[in-house]
Amino acid sequence: MSDIELAITRTKSLETLLEQVVGATGKGLHEKVTSVQDKLSEPLVKKLRFIATVRNKIVHDADYKQLDDREGFIRACDEAEAELQALVPKVINKGCFGLVLLVGIGIVSAAWRLM
Repeated sequence: MSDIELAITRTKSLETLLEQVVGATGKGLHEKVTSVQDKLSEPLVKKLRFIATVRNKIVHDADYKQLDDREGFIRACDEAEAELQALVPKVINKGCFGLVLLVGIGIVSAAWRLM
């Protein structure tokens, strides 16, 4: 997977989690984070903003063709995803919908680790 594909797919996954877990709205990751930053820890907000900035740079800057620190980017994405998943029980009632969402998020997470 190219760095561009990696940045886009991981960012899309985080955007989806933000929407589903804390009700984020907006067009991109920066806007989604802004819409719910009062529900997130400051370190998580910083991590998500870092991820969004790197994604925007690799997609929009013609001179930036590969991630400076691919492993660091992946680690930041993994950590942000884990922190968002940890919020699921606090936001969603423990009914069937919550269970389905938890299982779905776990499947997506497992799929990313296999890539």
